[in-house]
Amino acid sequence: MISLQDKRVLLTHADAFMGPVLIESLGKLGAKVIPSYERLSDKQEVREVVSAAGQIDVLIANLAIPAPSTAAVDVDEEEWTAVFEALVHPLPRLLAAVGPQMIERQSGKILIMGSASAQRGMKRASTYSAARGAQLSYTRAVGVELARHGIQVNAIAQNFVDNPTYFPDTVQADPRFQARLQREVPLGRLVTAEEDAALVAYLCSDAANCHVGQVFPLSGGWA
Repeated sequence: MISLQDKRVLLTHADAFMGPVLIESLGKLGAKVIPSYERLSDKQEVREVVSAAGQIDVLIANLAIPAPSTAAVDVDEEEWTAVFEALVHPLPRLLAAVGPQMIERQSGKILIMGSASAQRGMKRASTYSAARGAQLSYTRAVGVELARHGIQVNAIAQNFVDNPTYFPDTVQADPRFQARLQREVPLGRLVTAEEDAALVAYLCSDAANCHVGQVFPLSGGWA
């Protein structure tokens, strides 16, 4: 049985992507979940969020925006910059704010909620996939760098997981989407939010101290 008893977990973008289910699921396992709803758009905002949270045992970088669906030749500077600003640029800001206290304690976990779109080509998703790919590369690099400090940095690369940002009820009710699930996803259904949360809980627990800079796919076999 995984326990997160008394662990203080800072969860970003807590109103989107996997945020709502993680607040509930991790709380049931004893974690003190500190939800942040800020966009983390500059260093000062991030510093204030981290300072208000106090001790942080686990940082879950749950970053999400609706994925643009622009043909690659039509992607402009504004779209590219906005997507990277939302999904990538907060990561070094968060690390700079949270890292020192974890290094001082020689313990901590950082988990990035990423996307399997970085692992398999998708049409009209070049900007989004590039940003999600940057998240995974960042995970690998920072993971090996911080491992000697007793800090485990890992990521989940997910797709076809039930969540309100990318697979709202309106999408799931569409027969064309259901047909796509059967055609493209070996599992034949969405991974449930609870199944995703169970993997998150494991990676945030002491049972996962051996994982360093790892990217864990979760997509029902899609990637």
